[in-house]
Amino acid sequence: MAKAASRADSIYKTKLANGLTVILKEMHAAPVTSFCVWYRVGSRNEHLGITGASHWVEHMMFKGTPQFNEAEMDRMVSREGGQRNAFTWIDFTAYYETMPSDKIDLAIDLEADRMANSKFDAKEVSSERVVIINEREGSENSPLFRLFEEIQGAAFRVHPYGHEVIGHMADLQRMTRDDLHGHYKKFYAPNNAIVAVAGDFKRDEMLAKINKQYGKLKPSAGIAHMNAPEPNQSGERRVTVKGEGQTNYLALAFHAPAATHADYMPLVALDSVLCGASGLSFFGGGTSNRSSRLSKALVDTGLFADMGGGVVPTLDPFLYNMAGTVMPGKDIDVCEQALWSEIDKVKREGIAASDLNKAIKQTKAQIAFGTETVTNQAFWLGFSEVIADTGWFTNYLDRLSQVTVKDVLRVANQYLTRDNVTVGQYLGQGLGTPDP
Repeated sequence: MAKAASRADSIYKTKLANGLTVILKEMHAAPVTSFCVWYRVGSRNEHLGITGASHWVEHMMFKGTPQFNEAEMDRMVSREGGQRNAFTWIDFTAYYETMPSDKIDLAIDLEADRMANSKFDAKEVSSERVVIINEREGSENSPLFRLFEEIQGAAFRVHPYGHEVIGHMADLQRMTRDDLHGHYKKFYAPNNAIVAVAGDFKRDEMLAKINKQYGKLKPSAGIAHMNAPEPNQSGERRVTVKGEGQTNYLALAFHAPAATHADYMPLVALDSVLCGASGLSFFGGGTSNRSSRLSKALVDTGLFADMGGGVVPTLDPFLYNMAGTVMPGKDIDVCEQALWSEIDKVKREGIAASDLNKAIKQTKAQIAFGTETVTNQAFWLGFSEVIADTGWFTNYLDRLSQVTVKDVLRVANQYLTRDNVTVGQYLGQGLGTPDP
């Protein structure tokens, strides 16, 4: 049975006796429901030797259970007009199905079954190793992947945010079936999970269905989450990556606060002014915006082909990234100094109230557009519960609207410093095929 419950802004949140958090939001505009299960496990819960385990476990969760094999799960969902997917990131792993509302029971059953009964067949583990290594090798073809992997490794010397979600190649080559299954048994449990449901359903009926399927699952004993705070950086760090291609890339990565910190929203506003509005800035921030401050100063003047940035919402302090593609024939060091000149100008002079208001207005529009579907609602409700609580999402725009030009000036001077940055340069060596 459920323990405590709360309801605000049509969002209902409760916790089952076994520790499963349940978040429900009724949305009756269309007969569609999205069912999303979040696990508080990502690359931050890994150590050397098992980096990439969370992502690999996600792959194995699609390989079936004694009750449902891989082909049956996909066929059953698609036959009913639904779609399903999953994603692993630094703070979480999540799985979802979006289906006609009268067929959502299938998603409830499938997710409950694989929470407890995924097989991890040794042959499947072996074949998936090849798939994931190929995925890693494919990522290495991207100059920006290679550059940011080096940047994260240099920026984080203690916290596991320093390795990519895909994991190190050496670990992917050596991890065993027991390593993966142990990771699964430790973290895939109701007391480490969140069920977020948005769409066309009745709250009490949905809660009863969830309690029937998930309430009988046993919690995991003694889940120990990572606790390795990153020490303050006390000087500029630099990395240089040389590789194939004709293009140079420049990136600056500043240590930034967690999503729940008071400085997070002013940094979002600052990024919107400098690099362009990017909604909730998830998975690396927004794309370049030709009306943004850095685009006008650096792209329109012919130094960079593009310039973007993003401060990503995270459970622990992460990074505020700026990155640009250097125009052919331009000296990357000159381009770096031009970028610093714009940053220093903001730190001296601040920003105009009109620029801040414009950035906030654009960000609000992107958020409204990006959260209107039931799938996105279920996503953001579950995501915000992982990093804070549902109020982090529902109050996002209110907090953004309260940011002042004084707040922006303060965080610019506090975080955008040379002692707090890792600078990365990718230098194309003119080998292989030109970059797209």
